[in-house]
Amino acid sequence: MANDPPPNPETPSPAPQPSSIWGGRFDGSPDELVQSYTASITTDLLLYRHDIDGSRAHARMLAAQDIIAADDAAALITGLDQVQREIQDGDFALRNELEDIHMHIETRLAEIVGDDIAGRLHTARSRNDQVALDTRMFVRDAIVQAVGALRGLQVALLNLADANPTVVMPGYTHLQRAQPVLFAHVLLAYFEMLDRDAARFVDAFERTDVMPLGSAALAGAAYPIDRQAVARELGFQDISRNSIDAVADRDFILEYQSAAAIGMVHISRLCEDLVLWSSAEFGFLRFSDQYATGSSIMPQKRNPDVAELARGKTGRVVGHLMALLMTLKGLPLAYNRDLQEDKPGLFDTVETLISTLMVMRGALLTATCNGDRARRAVESDPFILATDYADYLARKGLPFREAHHVIGALVRSCEERDCGLSALTLTDLQAASPLFQADAVGMTVEDALAARDVPGGTAPRRVAQALQEARQRIDVADRNDAKA
Repeated sequence: MANDPPPNPETPSPAPQPSSIWGGRFDGSPDELVQSYTASITTDLLLYRHDIDGSRAHARMLAAQDIIAADDAAALITGLDQVQREIQDGDFALRNELEDIHMHIETRLAEIVGDDIAGRLHTARSRNDQVALDTRMFVRDAIVQAVGALRGLQVALLNLADANPTVVMPGYTHLQRAQPVLFAHVLLAYFEMLDRDAARFVDAFERTDVMPLGSAALAGAAYPIDRQAVARELGFQDISRNSIDAVADRDFILEYQSAAAIGMVHISRLCEDLVLWSSAEFGFLRFSDQYATGSSIMPQKRNPDVAELARGKTGRVVGHLMALLMTLKGLPLAYNRDLQEDKPGLFDTVETLISTLMVMRGALLTATCNGDRARRAVESDPFILATDYADYLARKGLPFREAHHVIGALVRSCEERDCGLSALTLTDLQAASPLFQADAVGMTVEDALAARDVPGGTAPRRVAQALQEARQRIDVADRNDAKA
């Protein structure tokens, strides 16, 4: 019948030899320049653990389905264990002619258990579905790591906010002082951005957690394999529904890189603020000596290099996303060698994202806020309460657009008189609008903060509530992550 396996499944195929890894079709080895150009072993060595885990599960399944002998499966698993130890111990030789980590492991396995037994491991699979499996397993792990690192940075933001609950600073638009806000409120803005970043990774995990093994080269395996058994052993929640799609697409990598790029953009914006706040002109924040650097010529300097580098590294992560999009956009079905280029950018993205999150967590955990300096920046701005004066008139019944015009004219008058709004008397205010009463004189920063007593606002009561809720959300997320 068409669905029966090929005859004599116990007959092993010869293990690949360095002189001709493609078997009998080719006469001789590729040119050394071709070998060097096509080799990916220095990149995909990172996949060795996932490759070996997948091979163990595949061998057990082949034996359980009576496709290979149980003794052969046991020998394969023992040999794979030895290969893993050799790689972990640094006793594993890399050779360009073996091209990638998959051929390296298969070739070394043949040296350990013999060609006959090693040759059986590749039954019912192709390097196409093998690579797709390894990469999905790697990305699953990378997602878990990214979510954990994002949570760590969120906690650092909350700790800094909790340590400075009453600090007031200027809020900015267009990098111009706009309205007074609590420092903790600003930090919570970044907490929310990172929370969405974590949610994007969690959401991407579901589509990554699909087991492609059994798709073979593109048409599916010609053996009575048990794909669900392999998926269960490797912790996958689902198996791929189409063998061509399983080996041909890399959208799960795109999702990871997209989430990483958005996350790095958020981190870059945070770092831009940190760089500004730690400058002499602002002076709101100070990095610890462990997270600042000096100058080779100017002994007084304390440079925020960590934040600057994080800001700079964002470009490479965004670039890797764009590179993979361009790689995939014109590929015909199914597998094409272009897909080898998915891994360098992916691996660098993972390393860059995680290291950035970790170093920024340390920087924030050890940073200190200069609340007095931030307060002076608020109070030194003569017009930072201008919106509050307009709101006062609006609450008295004047349409806000008219109130805006009245206060704009009042600001211009103050500039001509070289004074601030807080210096105006009731007479001055009523000259601008008869709606002003005595309670408008000497309006304070605390008045302005307290007035923003709405959900999501910067009123102290609301910010304290938001901090508490943020802690609770982190605790819930940690418990859910632990269950997963």
